[in-house]
Amino acid sequence: MSLENSQLPSPLGRGVGGKGYKMSSDAMKKRAAEAALQYVEENTVIGVGTGSTVNYFIDALVRLKYPIEGAVSSSSMTTERLKACRIPVLDLNGAGPLPLYVDGADEVDRHLRMIKGGGGALTREKIAAAASEKFICIADQSKLVDVLGAFPLPVEVIPMARSYVGRELLKRGGQPVLRENFITDNGNLILDVYNLHILEPAQLEAEWNNIPGIVTVGLFAQRPADVLLLGTADGVQTIRL
Repeated sequence: MSLENSQLPSPLGRGVGGKGYKMSSDAMKKRAAEAALQYVEENTVIGVGTGSTVNYFIDALVRLKYPIEGAVSSSSMTTERLKACRIPVLDLNGAGPLPLYVDGADEVDRHLRMIKGGGGALTREKIAAAASEKFICIADQSKLVDVLGAFPLPVEVIPMARSYVGRELLKRGGQPVLRENFITDNGNLILDVYNLHILEPAQLEAEWNNIPGIVTVGLFAQRPADVLLLGTADGVQTIRL
């Protein structure tokens, strides 16, 4: 793992700071999102995640000085925003391997393992991440943690398996709570699992993914990010594996 600190504003020159200035989390998210532009190459297809930080990245894409071929979207919400920005949305099956995938995180540790799925798009996000050559995570400084698990772990579940999966997760020390009035883009349910202190994220990811009825777990440990761009009040911190 390597770490770099940039004291400069975001690549688009809109960073703010100064003595006595308290930067909002949204401003830090925007810094991280705009810093990801440096990884976007001309005339390529990129994967785009879901969430508030990613929305800043989509907005920044519009201001690129060169064209991209299009984007593979991880959710219906992202698809709508990309189309509103006149960025072509492509199907992953036709796009092939993605040179770049950019997404946020609900929690991320210094090994670039993440909890994702607060927006409910974890399955498609995981597919896009797996299909990408480089995965850039963009987040504000509050998302960096020593141990994953304070944020409830989202688990996408086939509806008929909801009760069974809930019992299995209880056996494993979790406290699953059904996310009410929510259906994923895949037509499934989300169980948010509380009371976790995840010391072995890759092991837990593999074990829970093998429970029948679970579509996927919102742990991104077997395929972590390659680069974390962390927006802070002092600039963008870059952490690499």
